[in-house]
Amino acid sequence: MDKEQIAALRKSLGLSQAEFGQLFDAHSMTVSKWERGVLVPSAYQHALLQQFKRTADVKEEKAKQELKNLLIGAGVVAALVWLLNAGK
Repeated sequence: MDKEQIAALRKSLGLSQAEFGQLFDAHSMTVSKWERGVLVPSAYQHALLQQFKRTADVKEEKAKQELKNLLIGAGVVAALVWLLNAGK
């Protein structure tokens, strides 16, 4: 995971550098250095980062699918209402 991906993951989770660092037993300055490419996470931290990324991706995909289903459902309801009102 490169510096841009680390920063993007942190931001997608809505966490500050301090909050993000707590997840990986790292100081906020360490997270800042990861995001600037000055330091790289340890192998253990990197594995955790990868797992957080996979989990975030799955949750994002599920949310997109739920939104799509909601919009389709709303469209069906709107069409039914229109059809029912069309005969009046």
